[in-house]
Amino acid sequence: MAPEGLDVEEFLARPATAHLATAGPHVRPVWFLWEEGAFWILTGPWSRVMRDVEHDRQVALVVDVSNLDTGEIKQVTARGRAELLPWDAERGRRLLRRYLGDDVSAWDNRFQRYIHLEQGCMWLRLPAKAPKLTDLSFVPSRPPG
Repeated sequence: MAPEGLDVEEFLARPATAHLATAGPHVRPVWFLWEEGAFWILTGPWSRVMRDVEHDRQVALVVDVSNLDTGEIKQVTARGRAELLPWDAERGRRLLRRYLGDDVSAWDNRFQRYIHLEQGCMWLRLPAKAPKLTDLSFVPSRPPG
């Protein structure tokens, strides 16, 4: 269990990469938003995620950081029934700004296209009522760097 004072919301606000597992079985890295008590993940017909979830809605997700220099090792895990929802361009802008910054003109062209309803974009939504943050951090035996 997370030590006192360790904030799940603060941890999930970091632009970390999550790993999503579907019943394919497939595991892939994904960018996500944590909003409204759920993980929101960009998907579409180009991805096995959409096909896997259409076949079996059970998924698992882990967001983790591991820094052996500082000893920080933390994770949030979630599992449950995912749903596919229509694309919301404003949520898409929030997700992409989180990882790519505020200057949309500097983004790679493929990401600029996602802020509009193109390429059949959809949202995978994974509700997580009480995500658990686990802190496995340690004091490193050698100085950082």
